[in-house]
Amino acid sequence: MKAIDGAREAVAAAASDDRARMRYAWRVCSVTSLGLVLIGVAGSTLNVALPAVVRHFRVGAFESGWILLAFLLVNTASLVFFGRVADLLGRRGVYLAGFALFTAASLLAGLSPDVWVLVAMRVVQAVGAAMILANGTVIITDAFPPERLSQGMGVYVGTLSVAQLAGPTLGGLIAETAGWQWIFWVNVPAGLVALVWGAMTLRRMPRGPRRPVDALGNALLFAALSALLLALSEAGSAGWSSPVVIGGAAVFVVLVPVIVLVERRAAHPVLDLRLLGGRLAACANLASFCNALARSALILVVALYFQAVRGLDAFAAGLSVLPLPVGMALASPLAGVLGRRVSSYALSVGGALLTAAGLGVLMSSAGPATPYWEVGLGLAVAGCGSGAFMTGNTTEVMRALPRGSLGVVNGFRMMIMNMGIVISVGLSLSVLTGSVDPRLRDQVGAGTLSSLSPVALGQLMQGFQRTYALLFAVALCGLALTALARTPNRLP
Repeated sequence: MKAIDGAREAVAAAASDDRARMRYAWRVCSVTSLGLVLIGVAGSTLNVALPAVVRHFRVGAFESGWILLAFLLVNTASLVFFGRVADLLGRRGVYLAGFALFTAASLLAGLSPDVWVLVAMRVVQAVGAAMILANGTVIITDAFPPERLSQGMGVYVGTLSVAQLAGPTLGGLIAETAGWQWIFWVNVPAGLVALVWGAMTLRRMPRGPRRPVDALGNALLFAALSALLLALSEAGSAGWSSPVVIGGAAVFVVLVPVIVLVERRAAHPVLDLRLLGGRLAACANLASFCNALARSALILVVALYFQAVRGLDAFAAGLSVLPLPVGMALASPLAGVLGRRVSSYALSVGGALLTAAGLGVLMSSAGPATPYWEVGLGLAVAGCGSGAFMTGNTTEVMRALPRGSLGVVNGFRMMIMNMGIVISVGLSLSVLTGSVDPRLRDQVGAGTLSSLSPVALGQLMQGFQRTYALLFAVALCGLALTALARTPNRLP
């Protein structure tokens, strides 16, 4: 009897420990989800409210582009760096420091006296966001038991859809009612709540292996992306023959082979090109890059269309772009459910095909008086396609690789995808404004071109048509790469 009672007590104690661990795990999930919502909303609100910021500072296309690009560039170039820093200094401290930095920068951004101070604060925001994004997934993985990790990760990733849904409408509403400063100040109370809740909730984690930081690789990658984005943004305001454009493009072309040589010799490279060695890894990651490049600027481009061409206010423009994030929010979990019966390869190809089809609808129907249902249809189809693609593409790669390399591959995939996002915004803005008379390009970012002559409006519509055509062509490349990503040696 004593043995039986002892066994029962042991079982009861184990069950109590499991419940306690899950309570802690869900609290951790709430902290990391707050971080993802904070960053997601901050980005999507500004995409819609950008014309209000541009009108306030009375700046041109070059400066307005860098309000967005500065954040994307620094965030992309520092993700892996802060993952390494967290191994050295402790993940909890770096994560909470990211909240503090992001919140402080948001407060100061709303107080910016000129546009370049605002750009500088966006850089500081990007550093804080990188500290959060680089460590959130690892913190969740450590908190959840392996058999329950998919539940926590599903909630964590799902919060990004919430941010994408709320951001455009919230950004338009704030810009029209409270003023552009509140686009940044709204992050302050949310950031303080996340910081306090995180400090109360997160336990200290064991430090990871002390791998050296690839300082040279980080510096070269940052320089190459900066040169490329400088060339793209200047092309929109000064033309493709500008010395700055030619010089920036030349620096990028020179640095690419240098990066390849340096990263091949680095012990722990920031850009591990060996992960592109196999056909599956190479095609899947390049397809992910193309999908990010094709979809990421859509909310910005379509919001500018409704403000600069149709003359809508920021709130109405924010409502108009909702079919894109709604499509992604619906398609991602649906693709996850279908993944039990449909192969991840089929989901990837189908998603890439839908993304291209949606962009094809936008390209073919681009006009100053296009019925909204056509624009909404194109956005919804592209959103559904991107949601299904990301689910299928990620699953395809992860199932085909040894489990010991999943963390490295996921970090690499995030960097490749973010590079697509950075280039998407810079390239789209450049092509969009390139068709407009140089004297009128500043009106595009300000969203006021619709009040000028029909000639100027016609030039701008050419820019939208060319932008959609470019994104459509990139989506087709992504579709071709997705089709090539299938491998007969897929692991179960």
